[in-house]
Amino acid sequence: LQIFSQEYINLLLSMYFFVLGILALSHTISPMMNRFFPANFPNKQYQLLFTQGSGESKEEIVNYEFDTKDLVCLALSSVVGVWYLLRKHWIANNLFGLAFSLNGVELLHLNNVSTGCILLGGLFIYDVFWVFGTNVMVTVAKSFEAPIKLVFPQDLLEKGLEADNFAMLGLGDIVIPGHWALPFPYSLKKNTHTYFYTSFVAYIFGLGLTIFIMHIFKHAQPALLYLVPACIGFPLLVALAKGEVTEMFSYESSAEILPHTPRLTHFPTVSGSPASLADSMQQKLSCPRRRRQQSPSAM
Repeated sequence: LQIFSQEYINLLLSMYFFVLGILALSHTISPMMNRFFPANFPNKQYQLLFTQGSGESKEEIVNYEFDTKDLVCLALSSVVGVWYLLRKHWIANNLFGLAFSLNGVELLHLNNVSTGCILLGGLFIYDVFWVFGTNVMVTVAKSFEAPIKLVFPQDLLEKGLEADNFAMLGLGDIVIPGHWALPFPYSLKKNTHTYFYTSFVAYIFGLGLTIFIMHIFKHAQPALLYLVPACIGFPLLVALAKGEVTEMFSYESSAEILPHTPRLTHFPTVSGSPASLADSMQQKLSCPRRRRQQSPSAM
């Protein structure tokens, strides 16, 4: 922002998130849209194949299978993308933001509580410093026209869909606590959801407290300042009450517990429709084969 014009930065970001948002939204709505297609829908299969080399040294770089239903989802997502590109409407922004958040929570997860505490503790300090210690976080959030945040119109009742006065919530404040809740799908392998629901309630409490403090002091607040103590404190209090603190910190979730949220410890070549992406990745991880080593920087 200090070196380049804000107009050019926003133009670059708009094109980048236009493409990325369409793909993310298409992947997100694909499982839901499959329920609305009639049984006699003419669904054809397609394959996008990109290889490197020839003969015995030929190697698959991209081998992506999709069908007509996926193309319909892609077309619907493209309509939202064009709407966002032309109007920058807050609804289109939020659709893309929610898609990014859901994909982020789906693709990566924390497999134990200790790792989650370290991550949340570090980001707690990070968020507090960049909001209260400098004006960088607020400046970026207000200056960048990109779906890196959810916006909530404060003048919705006055201006309707043309509202232009917004409160903002960064996507990191959704994704990071979302990762924290995932080690508790079945509470300590006891086939209950106690800790997951506790984390869910803790997030609602922490976010509500953030909004309350923001309105009291009329100043932007780092949401993780309130979300981190709530998301760690609530499950810890439940564990203390149940006498499961040691068990809680020694527990590790596995692929069997979380079949649809694989750990990206490898970077496999994935084939399949968007709806079966997670299953395909899990099958690749459970049945590894020799493949070209890829750099972690690909993330």
